[in-house]
Amino acid sequence: MRSILVINPKGGCGKSTIATNLAAYYASEGYETALADYDPQASSLAWLAERPASYNPITGIQAFETGLRALPRNTEYLIIDAPARSYGRELTELVKRAETIIVPVLPSPIDMKAAATFIEELMNVHKVAEKKAKVALVANRVRDNTLIFEELDEYLTKLRVPYVTALREAQNYIRAYQRGLGVHELPPYLAWPDWEQWDPLLEWLDSKRSRPS
Repeated sequence: MRSILVINPKGGCGKSTIATNLAAYYASEGYETALADYDPQASSLAWLAERPASYNPITGIQAFETGLRALPRNTEYLIIDAPARSYGRELTELVKRAETIIVPVLPSPIDMKAAATFIEELMNVHKVAEKKAKVALVANRVRDNTLIFEELDEYLTKLRVPYVTALREAQNYIRAYQRGLGVHELPPYLAWPDWEQWDPLLEWLDSKRSRPS
């Protein structure tokens, strides 16, 4: 089973957006997919409640109450949406459940500073330090040709973990969320620019570089 954790302790950085889009992508590819929501706000589960029955199913898990006890045995992809303010012991427990970790970072000085502190803590978690879980960074909700995105792009490039892609701020994510879909399930004429931005992340996730050696 492939287990992917989306985490950043700072709220509002787009964890649920990335988690739901990953779940939708793998489900649309025909994989048995589960989405575990550890955030009591349950944004991922609210999205899943809107998913049409005509689309490939995703198993939702209310993990903030039950953990992963309800995880189906036939799950091929498990996407974990972490809560905000995940530090210390809670961070260690979440990392134990993942082989791959995605950290979204917004283009703002506050978010960049918070990300630096969190990444340092994350890299010192035993499982990550022992290379039994791999980490990647994603610039999220960016606007091209802005000074703050240039600063974020340069900042993430200098960190000691892979920086795999930048996802634009787009109405497609709102359109998809409201319908319980991912951007890969929107029509090509609408979503092809977003698909291109997702390609490097999906390719990285499909490669050996994203898995424990």
